[in-house]
Amino acid sequence: MTYRMPAETAQHDRTWMAFPREGEVLGSTSAEREAGYAAWSRVAHAVLEFEPVSMVVDPTELERARSMLSAEIEIHVAPLDDFWMRDIGPTFVIDDETGSLAGVDWIFNGWGDQGGAFANDALVASVVLDTAGVTRVPSLLVNEGGAIHVDGEGTVMVTQTVQLDPGRNPYATRERVEAELARTIGTTKVIWLPRGLTRDYEPLGTRGHVDMVATFASPGVVLLHEQPEPSHPDHAVMAAIRAQLAEETNAAGRPLELIDLPAPTQLTDAEGFVDWNYVNHLVVNGGVIACGYDDPAADARARELLGQAYPGRRVVTVDAREIIARGGGIHCITQQQPSA
Repeated sequence: MTYRMPAETAQHDRTWMAFPREGEVLGSTSAEREAGYAAWSRVAHAVLEFEPVSMVVDPTELERARSMLSAEIEIHVAPLDDFWMRDIGPTFVIDDETGSLAGVDWIFNGWGDQGGAFANDALVASVVLDTAGVTRVPSLLVNEGGAIHVDGEGTVMVTQTVQLDPGRNPYATRERVEAELARTIGTTKVIWLPRGLTRDYEPLGTRGHVDMVATFASPGVVLLHEQPEPSHPDHAVMAAIRAQLAEETNAAGRPLELIDLPAPTQLTDAEGFVDWNYVNHLVVNGGVIACGYDDPAADARARELLGQAYPGRRVVTVDAREIIARGGGIHCITQQQPSA
């Protein structure tokens, strides 16, 4: 078998999501919980304008999900702990020998075994693959979908603090990780970024997911988070990452073209420096679902830049503040299923 993870810009059959369920992440008050349910539902309906949506729903939330979601959204019931489908779901790949679809089932251990329940989430990938009728490709690598970004032509971006995290893969080396990525998603060139955004290293953070930092718009073209404000710690973080990427090449040996996506103007919230960014978007059939932050000028600038980076696609902004306050963005709560 020769597996290859297509670029996110490839044609999709559908997008998978997980509906929120009550717990610490969703919120402790009724208002917080309702805001979370509404945010996930807005994203689902935005995606539905472009392609089918399948939603995994915990049994305790089935009635609520049916009342808040369009009847066009497929509901599949399975136990959940959290609801970050990018990380708990499978990574879909194509078998280039047969043209058929498969899915990599990474080990999920709660972003480095940081505490909290994740036994149900660790099984979600296999549930999705069984439901979709897709071949399962097991992996012994602890990894999440938000920790990899591919160009579909052999290049993948990762971060040293995720795949080499002692809480995830204590005995891994770069060579072992690269070999497993080659086996499962078909990459031949791994770009190792040093880290992720500052907020991501707080308790229960992902410890550096690349999908908050950089993504491929097309082979050789990287969209890169930019924090222009020198007082924000991510200003220095991203300057170092940009300098590295400016010297990198892709699997074909071509230099990378870098396109900066400037951050919104808000720098802090009640918890400290924010990690608000526009890199964490989802590409769908004919469109792009972009994070919005109630910052009209910055949101509009991001739409313009994303529209230029993905020509021919309509860019839709969805308010992501309630999602990112819980630890991720639109990309983090979605997982595309490419067409075979």
